[in-house]
Amino acid sequence: MRKVKEADKCQNCPSKGQGVFCDLETPELDELSQHKVTNLYKKGQTLFVQGNHPFGLYCVNSGNIKVTKTGPDGKESIVRIVKGGDVLGHRSLFTSDYYTATATAIEDTKVCFIDKKYILKMMQDEPSVSLHIINKLSRDMGAAENKVSSFHQKNVRERLAELLLLLKESHGEKVEENKYRLNIKLTREEMATMIGTANETLIRFISEFKDEGLIEQDGKIIIIANEERLIDWANVTY
Repeated sequence: MRKVKEADKCQNCPSKGQGVFCDLETPELDELSQHKVTNLYKKGQTLFVQGNHPFGLYCVNSGNIKVTKTGPDGKESIVRIVKGGDVLGHRSLFTSDYYTATATAIEDTKVCFIDKKYILKMMQDEPSVSLHIINKLSRDMGAAENKVSSFHQKNVRERLAELLLLLKESHGEKVEENKYRLNIKLTREEMATMIGTANETLIRFISEFKDEGLIEQDGKIIIIANEERLIDWANVTY
């Protein structure tokens, strides 16, 4: 058996409780640790590129990754943000399709790679892993449907409010009563692509949100200051 660093063992993963392997016992986690490769990605480095052939599953230990699609016109749009505990490449487990998107670290990120052949075997041996991956696929599909609906039915102001609420759910840290710090640094361009608008429009609405007391800023970090009003502005049942 190869030597695995203590920090790289699955049972010591800071995101173990949120991942698809969270129900495995120590012996199974030890075996999984032997069959994975742990890599560190610097901000801006890519894990895989749209159009490349998939070879397995990526499990995020820590950090944040943006998943982007490039259209025929060369324009890039952010499909979703992936954080610790999430997986990437799970769609390719059941198809022979090439990657339909590109994954890029938006901060220093630690990711474990598991070969497709081994993860398929594990899914056969451990039903809980299969159930978690099916659940993940189902949630991804639901999120995609909601995003399409939002783009067709909501204006930019509503889409921005909804995006901030989604980031609060995935990256929010309560700092005081009704205030949440979004622990993720997205550029204005990245946020604009996520809601399908121009940078200038996004900046104008962020200023409006600040003037109305919905959000505050600490450097590049956004703080939700009035969640209740933000929900009203997002026009969602929350």
